[in-house]
Amino acid sequence: MPGDLPDYYFRIRENGAAVFRVDTENRQRRIEFEEIAAVNVKNGNIKPHGDTKLSPEDLAVIRKWLADRQALLAERDVDDILRAVDHMNLTSQWAQSRATDDQLERVTDLLLLAMHDLRSVLVRKKADRILKGEAAE
Repeated sequence: MPGDLPDYYFRIRENGAAVFRVDTENRQRRIEFEEIAAVNVKNGNIKPHGDTKLSPEDLAVIRKWLADRQALLAERDVDDILRAVDHMNLTSQWAQSRATDDQLERVTDLLLLAMHDLRSVLVRKKADRILKGEAAE
């Protein structure tokens, strides 16, 4: 089992991870974690833990994890939005076929405000992209 373990372990936190070096080469043959750094996914900061000096190998592994994690989170963001589109379609079907007048009264204004806000942002962002495309030509 110890031969199958990675050299590093990343404990996911709210904005990143705590980074541990995995040690299986000890007398008790226990798995031990030595915390070596904290990583912030949002701004890319890597802070050594305590007096730890990060080796070039440590930094390379952490930077690769950081890039992989940022890509994964970006994929999840898009997937969440695509799920929201599905949910909006299901909401339309619900409103048309199953919702009672009381249920519609309860949600209509909130949905209309949220959809208006979303539409405003999407139209503005699309116009910005079109203008950037025209300026680049």
